[in-house]
This record gives sequence, C-alpha cells and structure tokens, in this order.
Amino acid sequence: PPIDVDDLEEFAVRPAPQGVTVKCRITRDKKGMDRGMYPTYYLHLEREHGKKVFLLAGRKRKKSKTSNYLISIDPTDLSRGGESFIGKLRSNLMGTKFTVYDNGVNPMKTTSSLEASTLRQELAAICYETNVLGFKGPRKMSVIIPGMNMDHERVSIRPRNEHETLLARWQNKNTESVIELHNKTPVWNDDTQSYVLNFHGRVTQASVKNFQIIHDNDPDYIVMQFGRVAEDVFTMDYNYPMCALQAFSIALSSFDSKLACE
Repeated sequence: PPIDVDDLEEFAVRPAPQGVTVKCRITRDKKGMDRGMYPTYYLHLEREHGKKVFLLAGRKRKKSKTSNYLISIDPTDLSRGGESFIGKLRSNLMGTKFTVYDNGVNPMKTTSSLEASTLRQELAAICYETNVLGFKGPRKMSVIIPGMNMDHERVSIRPRNEHETLLARWQNKNTESVIELHNKTPVWNDDTQSYVLNFHGRVTQASVKNFQIIHDNDPDYIVMQFGRVAEDVFTMDYNYPMCALQAFSIALSSFDSKLACE
C-alpha cells in the first residue's frame, strides 16, 4: 500500500510501518548569495514512476553559536515562529554531538510549570567519534532514539533538565526506554581501494558521507541508510522504528559534522 502522507505533520513523526522501507531523497540547494554557507535541504518521498512527494525542508540558522537547523513542513517557510516549524537539530560547540527536538517548548525558556505535554520531546541524539585512522576512513556514529512501547508507539522523552536528556542517559549508561544504534562498519574492498557498504543499488557514488544505521543485535536490519547519488542529491531510506523527522535530522547532522571528512 502507498504510504499516506496527507497530514505531513503527523507523518513526519510517525514511525515507519513495520516491514516497509520508506524510500526518500534529499536534495541540497546552494543557489543564492549565502546558500553555499546555508544551503536548504529538501526531503522528498519517492513514489513509483519517478514521482516525488515533498516531506520536509531544513536549513541552518544564521545567527546561532552552534549549528542549529530548523526543520519545516513548508518548503518556503523556514522560520522559527512559522506554523510549519516541526522540529530542530542542534549541535554542541564542538559539532560532534547533536540533538533532535520536536516543536514543543524549551524547558529552560519557560518560568511557569508547564504541563508536561507541551514540553519539547527529544527525538534523537547523534554522536560522532573520530576513528583510529584519524580523518581518513569511516566515521563512527552512535544514534540514540526513544524506545517503543508494547503498542509500537514511541516512548515520550521530555527532559526538564540536562540530566534527563538522551545524551545524558546514554553517557550515564541509563539506556532504559532508549534504543542505541550505530553505523555499520564498512568493509575494505581491495579492488576499489576503499571502504564499502552494500546499498543494493540505492547509492551510486562513493562518499564518506554514505552510511547505514543498525542495531548491534541485528546487523542485517538496516534502520536507516543514506548516501550520495549525484553532486547535490542523496538517497535516504528508513525503517521502523524510525520516523522521517529523525532520519532527516540524522542526515543533516552528517552534512554538518566537524568529523565529516571530504
């Protein structure tokens, strides 16, 4: 059955249906004066016969100390106050750790004791580590996402302080109700003299940005994969329990990461 995207806001945070790979592509638009520095990224769902359906747009904010991407369900409105603002991706100062939020309220910015349901959810955290080969060779990524309950719904993680964040839970090994994922280690190929992963035809250009995300218990189940097919075009596929907003944000972090080697 075709994937229903009538309600983009709902679709963006809905986990992929079990047993279905959601196939998307990301295009990077560098046109305009400052687009080289602040390109806009567009996520489309791929349909059969080459049709595409717009899902999300993301762009880095200009006056932010750390990398801070706004994500919108409107390709023309990438403003924080806009109706279409659906989430954001923020890095630490080093550019090595990222957190993905939905459009809820930042607990630090509110004085009143808000109802828990209006506080923002953390949807993912992404950590990059340099590898033993320095900058040459595959990067190591850890992705932490909220776990799923018995009804296959995402556990709601709405931190009120630094200690409750996904990153803090992961660093303190408090991994109850969260899922820890990693990028699949590429295999060295003597013929091409490069590290390779099998993308089953979905990725056509070699790039250190290409990656696959797996759970250590089941390395053959690709939770997400991302890779280059042209200069500014990338495929991004994801599976249960990931949603479009999580996967798109993880992809955006890989464009930005300081440890990204070109």
